[in-house]
Amino acid sequence: MSLLPNNESELLDDYLERVSGDNAEQPTKTYKIDFETGRIRGFIDEMEAVKQFIRKAIITERSKWRIYTDDYGCELPSLLGQDVTEGFMHSEIPRMVREAIEYDDRITSVDNVTARRDGDAVFIYADVTTIYGNVTQEVVI
Repeated sequence: MSLLPNNESELLDDYLERVSGDNAEQPTKTYKIDFETGRIRGFIDEMEAVKQFIRKAIITERSKWRIYTDDYGCELPSLLGQDVTEGFMHSEIPRMVREAIEYDDRITSVDNVTARRDGDAVFIYADVTTIYGNVTQEVVI
């Protein structure tokens, strides 16, 4: 290969060769979201980035925003304001949470997903094993 690619296809092939495959690790550095103010405040990486992904994926309604693929998000936000039974909370919410976050390559397992209602809020807890370690994540909807 010459110092400059002969065409765009060669440039794309070179890029794909470098970033694909079993040994390619994708960067995790991302903007830090201050969920209280809705503002971006600096950067985060690794475990903090995964924790932010978990929260953001659960509170983002799936298939509503064109910026995200259909894999991103959760069905839970669409249930806000509806009368959800305790049986539903204990069976469907854990499934929805798992589907929202376990497809991420940084997450190896999602266990012990529970939901608890307190007034209008639903508190969701999940034990998440990541490539950076374990975390018990709490998300309030």
